[in-house]
Parts: sequence; structure tokens; C-alpha cells
Amino acid sequence: MKTYTTNQIKNIVLLGSAGSGKTTLAEAMMFEGKVIDRRGSVDAKNTISDYTEVEQLYKRSIYSTPLYTEYNAHKLNIIDTPGADDFVNGVISAMKVADTCVLTINAQAGVEIGTRTLSRWADKNRKPVIVGVNQLDHEKANWEATVESLKQSFGNRIVIVQYPLSVGSGFDGFVDVLKMKYYTFKDDNGTRVENEIPAAEADRAAEYHNLLVESAAEHDESLMEIFFDKGELSEDEILKGLSLGIKTRSAFPVFCLSAKKDIGTKRLMDFITNVAPYPDNGNVFVTETGVEVPCNANGPASVFVYKTSVEQHIGEVSYFRVVSGIIKEGMDMINATNDTKERLSSLFASAGKKREKVTEMVAGDLGCTVKLKNTKTNQTLNATGTDWKFVPIIFPDPKFRTAVKAKNESEDEKLSELLHRAHQEDPTLIVEYSKELKQTILSGQGEHHINILKWELLNNHKIDIDLFAPKIPYRETITKTALADYRHKKQSGGAGQFGEVHIVIEPHIEGAPDTTNLKLDGKELKFSARGKEEINLDWGGKLVYYNSIVGGSIDARFMPAILKGIMDKMEEGPLTGSYARDIRVIVYDGKMHPVDSNELSFRLAGRNAFKEGFKKAGPKIMEPIYSINIYVPSEYMGDVMSDMQNRRAIIEGMESDSGFEVIKARAPLAEMYKYSTTLSSLTSGSATFTMKFADYQQVPADVQEKLLKAYEAEEKDE
Repeated sequence: MKTYTTNQIKNIVLLGSAGSGKTTLAEAMMFEGKVIDRRGSVDAKNTISDYTEVEQLYKRSIYSTPLYTEYNAHKLNIIDTPGADDFVNGVISAMKVADTCVLTINAQAGVEIGTRTLSRWADKNRKPVIVGVNQLDHEKANWEATVESLKQSFGNRIVIVQYPLSVGSGFDGFVDVLKMKYYTFKDDNGTRVENEIPAAEADRAAEYHNLLVESAAEHDESLMEIFFDKGELSEDEILKGLSLGIKTRSAFPVFCLSAKKDIGTKRLMDFITNVAPYPDNGNVFVTETGVEVPCNANGPASVFVYKTSVEQHIGEVSYFRVVSGIIKEGMDMINATNDTKERLSSLFASAGKKREKVTEMVAGDLGCTVKLKNTKTNQTLNATGTDWKFVPIIFPDPKFRTAVKAKNESEDEKLSELLHRAHQEDPTLIVEYSKELKQTILSGQGEHHINILKWELLNNHKIDIDLFAPKIPYRETITKTALADYRHKKQSGGAGQFGEVHIVIEPHIEGAPDTTNLKLDGKELKFSARGKEEINLDWGGKLVYYNSIVGGSIDARFMPAILKGIMDKMEEGPLTGSYARDIRVIVYDGKMHPVDSNELSFRLAGRNAFKEGFKKAGPKIMEPIYSINIYVPSEYMGDVMSDMQNRRAIIEGMESDSGFEVIKARAPLAEMYKYSTTLSSLTSGSATFTMKFADYQQVPADVQEKLLKAYEAEEKDE
């Protein structure tokens, strides 16, 4: 393959709901560019893109696949992405390096919830969008309804470039109102015939053409003047105006497709090569220090790794975009994250598992290399003398969490290694061992997401795992003030153990003044703090520890031991063994023995005094609450809201978003296990949601009672 310059490269990402035909379109584009000599199909399990065993098993894209084709003296880098929300990792990483989105719409369904979810990512990343209405050859295709749903979702940004004369099994072409030609196709291999527009369609075509011209003129004052002067724009002028409109995301041109029959592929590719932004006029890479790095082949060499995978017989494959300069085979670069040297031993243009070796790549190009030692996703490689470190890809919060363990305990270490590797390949898979819960927690975007990982572990690595409901990270706190004391005394020959501690335990409220006077249990106490420690707890909240000892009843050297004892119970709360938080402890009195007192004695005394005081201070269990946004078609609103209320959720509001309803709610994490599966079942797969930790709130009294009984039973069993 020849070396393509920056102004010969276009980087596109194929977006669309599951089943919208992205992979089939990618096959057609590579066929038209002669990268492949025959088109595969998803049903036949022989596409270039979906080449893994699990993708062929499920007949859908699960991973993003970098591809390329050569067309019109251009290299088109194409990233085929999954349509299911569970595998959004591939979409988000592709957005980082692509300059244009091609949004495929299933002509049977129009704009689906998945379409809106994906378009929100395009909005967030400020990516230009070109729309391809696909599967117009399907018997249930409906062009008018699809266009109406597009307009409802994207408003006047929708610009019709082509429209079909017939849809369904008879679909064999379209009117192109940019070229003002009628294109028909005489076979399933893209063989195109250019015709004049039928007389019966002349008025309709002229109307669409005028709308296209007006849209193009809107984006440039000089074009607007020409339009007012002549009432028309040339094809080149229309393309110039659309190019500006696409870049500013004020125009979403719409094309007609049957990727399965290779209808419309070439005209779409013509438009991309002529109108879509080049790398130096699209994506802007910014360093963590705020420096914008131009896409310039004459600049210092720098690449950004956006995807990492591990392949059998090859090892680790690192996919990158050349942000600046020119990289060459055998070049040494420095990893900006860990300052290690990496050698680009080989460079490849990637078309699925087919890889074309190249000797160099210029700024703006996408490629891959193998066997980097210390470089992972989201890291930057620079030529010596450059210290750029690009802003990383931000992945969404998990929506599904489960506990995981190997069925065979002897495989725990191997499982840990494989889960760590899975996270490196897919950062939306989060793995952590919770010391608090004593469980390994695996989080992802949905149950299907996790089940795919389970399949891979079993089939590729022969490790069988159990998935089960994880424990909830509750918190314990108090609601009122209490006094407590505890004497630890032990005598067993020789030196004994003795320590006595008197404490006040009270809720910590941020900003509240220190307690100096207290009347409680018939006692009037005055405190003068000799020492105060504010401890920000790793699990949230605070412990404020006061030394108010007077008269030397406890030696100062034992105060840290008392604090350690208190922290022992803060880490294993008295109610359910959960972390405790937001508590003040005042040590105001005690006793010690000149021989038998030691640090252990006071640690145990402090621990038990805290435990006793905690139980008298109106103890409450707190639970994690999450903010939930549910995107749902209006016909399912009632069922979804009813289900949420059964989950102890509080509905905070509702709003509309491009044809869908958005339910805003707050719900306890304990009630959200497998919610993604339930929501899919309730809405026939047409809804999606996001969830993000909000805060901790007290559990209701009945729930607290159940938790206390469950913990007591667990303690007895142990």
C-alpha cells in the first residue's frame, strides 16, 4: 500500500442500532475499494469485520473493528462499531479518532432508542453526521416514516440528498437531487446506470433540490449572495456549503442505501471523499495541559492509542491514530504516561483480521502495531524531545454489577489476570476486589456485556465462573449523642492488661461547632479539647477525634491506640459490619494502671467503648442512592414508572428528548440488580438508561430491620 498524505485520508465511524446494517455497509465499501473481491454476510459468518467466534455465534458486532478501503485516490479509514448499548466502549473509543460519523438507519424501524443514544455520543463529541437510510429493499421498509422520525429527532438539520422512487423488494435505485440524476442498479454488485429523472418526478426532485441548495447557502455568506443573485448554486458550490454545514453539525445529509445489494454505496463514498472533513480540518487533539496539537505531517511524531486487543497467535495489538508528524517502521518512541521506550517494530493498515504492512504513516492516519511492552489504551507515544500527553477517552459509568468467582478456587489467580486483561481491552469492564464486601465485583454496561465475557473465559481460556448478586456497600452512622465507657482488664500471671476509656459519641455535621458542654444521662460535662484530629475516611465521610483528657487520667501516649480501636469498629460497623462514617468521638476520661496498661489494652478499650456508644446513639444504616435517567418510548412509560416505584425509587421529573421520554429518578443500588435486563423485557428492548452514584441516604425502618436480622443470622452461622 502506498503512503497516503493527510489530505488523502478520511476517518469515519459507522454508527447505528443493532441490525441497521453497519457491518454489511462496511463490506460493500471495502468491495467498492477492491480491498476484498467478494462481499461476505453476517448470516454466512464470513464478514471481514465480525470475525471473532463470539460475534459469529451471536451474528452481531460486539467489538469495534478498524477497517480501510481505497477509493477516489483516498484512503477511507472505517471503524465498524457495535449497535448494542452494552458494547458502547467501541463507539466511544472510535469517536476519539474518527472525524465523521455515518449514522445508519434501519428503514423498517426509523430512529430507534439506540440511534438516539449513539447520536448523543456524536453530539457530546461534536462529530459531523452523515445519515444513510439502509435496508430500503426490505419488504417492511418505510421511507416516509423514517424521514419523519429523522426530522422529529434532528429537526431542520436533516437535508435530503437522495430519495427512492419505490421501497421494498422493488427498490432498485434513487433520485439524487445533488446530481439531479436518477440512478438504478441492475445487479447486487453495485453496477450503476445513470438516468434522467422521470418526468413524473421532475417537480418533486426540483423541490428537494431547492431545499438542498438553500441548506448549502445558509452556511456561507458568499454562497448566500450567489444564491440570491442567480437563484441557484453549482454542484461544487453546493458541496462547499454542505461541507461547512457538516463540519458545524448544522446539516445532516441523508442518503439511500441497500448495503446488502450494494445500492448507493459508491455515491455515499463519493460524498465522503468530497465533503467530509479531512483529519487536519476535523478532530482536534488536546493535551492534558490544554495545548491543541495540529494534525500536521511536518510536526513532531506523536500517536494516541485508542484501542487494545489480544489475539491468538499474535498477542497484543495496539490501534492508534497518528496525531502529528510521520511515524516509520522500526521507530523508537517514548510513552508519555510511564516514560518507557517503545519500538514500532511493524506498522499495519487494518481491515479486520486482514492487515496490510506499511513502512510509514502520516498525521491523521489510523493504523496498528503489535507487541508494545508497556503501552495501553488511552496512552500517548511521542518522538524523543516531545512530552505531549493527550486527554484520555472518558468512558461511561457502569450500569450492571455482579460478584464473580471461579468455580474452581485454584483458578482464582488466573481469573484475576484475565479480568485485568479484559479491562485493558474494554475499559467499560470494571474489576475490583472489595475489601469491605470481601468479594470481587465485576461491573459493565449490561448483563449481555458480562455474559459475553463469561463466554470468552469459558471458551477461550477454559475457566468457568459463577456470577451472583453482590453485597451492597452500606454505611453505618448515628443520629444522636451518647455516653459510653469500657474497662478492659485481663490478668493471667505476670504483667496483665488494663485500660479504661470514657467517651462521648455524637453525629458529625460539617460546619457544626465543637461540643464544649453536655448534659446527658444525669451528668453535666464540660470539655476542653487538648487535641483534635479530622480523618477523611477512604469510604466517604469523616471521623473527628478529640482528646479532652484532663488531670492525666490517661497518658497521651495511649491516645493513638484508642483511636486505632475506634477505627477498627469504623471499618467494621457494629450493626452489619459495614463501614461507619460521620461521627465525632470525645475521649474525656478513663483510668490506667502503672504496670498493666499498654497500647493493646487501650486499643481494645477504645474499640469496645465505641461499639457500646454506637448502639446507644440512634444507629442508622445508610444505603447508596443512584441518579437514574431512563430513555423510553412513551407507550412504555406507565410500565417503567410502576416498576421503578416498586424498587423504592423516587421519580424526580420527566422530559421529552427527540421523540422519547426521559424519566429522572433516584433509586437504591440494592434495588437495581439486573435492571438493564428487566428494562429490556418491559420495553421490548426499546429503552435504555444511565445511572450514577448520587449519595447515601438512611434506609427505611423495615429495610433496616431485615438487614440487622440477616447480619445476626450470618454471625451465628460463622
